[in-house]
Amino acid sequence: MLERAVQRCRERGVVIPTFAQMRDPSRVPGAVRERLKGVGLWDIDPVNLFRISWKNEPVESGGLYNSGNWVEFPSSLTGVSARIVGLAGKWFPTGTHKVGAGFGCLVPRLVRGEFDPTAHKAVWPSTGNFCRGGAFDCALLGCEAVAILPEGMSRERFDWLGDIGAEIIATPGCESNVKEIYDKCWEIRRTRPDCIIFNQFEEFGNSVWHYHVTGSAIQDVFMQIAGPGDRLAAWVSATGSAGTIAAGDFLKTVHPGVRVAAVEALQCPTLLNNGFGDHRIEGIGDKHVPWIHNVRNTDIVCAIDDAQCLALMRLFHEPEGVMLLCELGVGTETLDQLSLLWISSICNLVAAIKVSRLEELSARDIVFVPLTDSMDLYSSRLVEEREREGAYDRTTAARHAGRYLEAIVTDNMRVLDLAARKALHNLKYFTWVEQQGRSVDDLRRLWDPDFWSEVYTQADTWDMEIEEFNRRVACT
Repeated sequence: MLERAVQRCRERGVVIPTFAQMRDPSRVPGAVRERLKGVGLWDIDPVNLFRISWKNEPVESGGLYNSGNWVEFPSSLTGVSARIVGLAGKWFPTGTHKVGAGFGCLVPRLVRGEFDPTAHKAVWPSTGNFCRGGAFDCALLGCEAVAILPEGMSRERFDWLGDIGAEIIATPGCESNVKEIYDKCWEIRRTRPDCIIFNQFEEFGNSVWHYHVTGSAIQDVFMQIAGPGDRLAAWVSATGSAGTIAAGDFLKTVHPGVRVAAVEALQCPTLLNNGFGDHRIEGIGDKHVPWIHNVRNTDIVCAIDDAQCLALMRLFHEPEGVMLLCELGVGTETLDQLSLLWISSICNLVAAIKVSRLEELSARDIVFVPLTDSMDLYSSRLVEEREREGAYDRTTAARHAGRYLEAIVTDNMRVLDLAARKALHNLKYFTWVEQQGRSVDDLRRLWDPDFWSEVYTQADTWDMEIEEFNRRVACT
């Protein structure tokens, strides 16, 4: 299979970036940079593999690299002294950083000959953006993609997947119906031997990519914006598949005092109180603890009301809401950047405000959040809210600003001690051992900090394998 993978990449002109190059694009070869000058950010061109980075120039075509894309939210918006900074995911191919998680799952198997792009289909179980990123990676590599996602996801997700040529399987339910996705994966394993499943909730390539690429991106931004005596106080991220939150594991190696906060929907408070339910915060699937979530490194759990996120979506994106925020003292530069926040990003922002209040953080403390994707990918949701709730006027904007922004407090939060972390770890048994075929011994290993150190060091080995693979591709 390895030779067929090499041949396919040779035929398509595919060169695969290393994790080191995604962390530090100054390592990207000059020939690649020249090609990128003529390629759009979302073009189906293999050179866009080198744009799987947080450090792309924020332009739709021809951009190269910069030192990162971020938004610092002022106190006039957040109401807290702490500096809250969001990493912008819009400027990845596909408009979301999930294309990196897909890369982290697919490429190690490709370069080892465990995935044959000429014979296998890549299956991407997801609540939306992961299968979007995986399908894009497949298109660049010339692989066939199968996207599995709940039928209740946004219309834009389904339209885009169809346009790129992915096979689409819609499973019952909404954002929190992850088990239905897993059930479909088991059916595929039994009936379609040509399919290789890349399950973001259990594939360590997802967390390894975020540990090295997202974690180092946060550290790089911190070094650019921190003043003398400033502290990197917290990394606040919705759990979802638990890939993004793994950046916190990296940050703890550099800033041992950093707090890692795991965020979920209040309507499905699995981490907060072993709860369940349906919710509307797209991008943070629930009702279980992902296999790749290193809960031993999670300090705080925070549950956010989906109604709050939907209200702030309208406040941030409706003309009357933006006008009100301006009158409340939010500057034009910030208002212009609110388009970088979609509902899961708003969820993370609200949680960061809550963490700042809980921890009594000061102006010397910097809190980071991922802005996973932007409003560009979900315009239909705003239209649906207008149809469901009616036109957005000044009175509604003022009510939303007062209730959902200015009144943010520390409710629905939980500070984890060792026993609480162990209890969350033990919850994995019911999904992963009873349902998904993992062993109890494997589960026990996940509690060992040394296990995670070994997981994250795999990136160095993968880089050597990528470089060897590229050398074989280049041979004529």
